[in-house]
Amino acid sequence: MERADKVGFWQSVTGSIEGDETAYDAAIREVAEETGLKALDYDFQDWQVANTYEIYPHWRHRYADGVTENVEHLFGLTLPASLDVTLAPDEHVRFEWVDWREAAQRVFSWTNVDALKRLGEKHQLTL
Repeated sequence: MERADKVGFWQSVTGSIEGDETAYDAAIREVAEETGLKALDYDFQDWQVANTYEIYPHWRHRYADGVTENVEHLFGLTLPASLDVTLAPDEHVRFEWVDWREAAQRVFSWTNVDALKRLGEKHQLTL
């Protein structure tokens, strides 16, 4: 999905934990908010992987004062086909279904690249 606030920047579904929810619950909610899909209607998996990274300075205003790192939990969602999605217009302007290799070349975040490579490995695909 192409970000609304950074034209030309592509990413997967992302988001933050709200209140007392778990990372798992946040992922399910974010999939629904950003795509309109109900993750539990499909093959939704907690990959039990987390990446820690520095938050870009221009996005730190989204976090509590003094927070400079983020922990991102990886989840996978396997769909039966390329489904229509309903984007959250304040977050994304368009989406495309592409091969994971092409997606890995488009995304700007190393954590998205990591997740896409793991997806390829899970489906026994090669680079």
